[in-house]
Amino acid sequence: MYLGVARFDLHLLSKPGSLKEKRAVVRRLRDRIRSRVEVSAAEVDSQDLHHRAVLGVACVSADPGVARSLLEAAGQVIDSEPRVEVLERELEVEAW
Repeated sequence: MYLGVARFDLHLLSKPGSLKEKRAVVRRLRDRIRSRVEVSAAEVDSQDLHHRAVLGVACVSADPGVARSLLEAAGQVIDSEPRVEVLERELEVEAW
């Protein structure tokens, strides 16, 4: 079994004026990732900052290549979102 984990550090280009506006942007992005790719996704850091968000994405697979491709597909969904810029991304797949 292989566990895939990705961390995406995001800058919100839409300049939300409140945490409520920020959460709406992050929630839509998280839900889009979940609906298009079979992974789990959650905001895992920078919850109190208006213009930053950190999304964590995780998956489990019997094949390390499949796990990596799922994480990369999640990254493509994030890249296609015009309201965010990816500042940093980390992807890791490990045997578990």
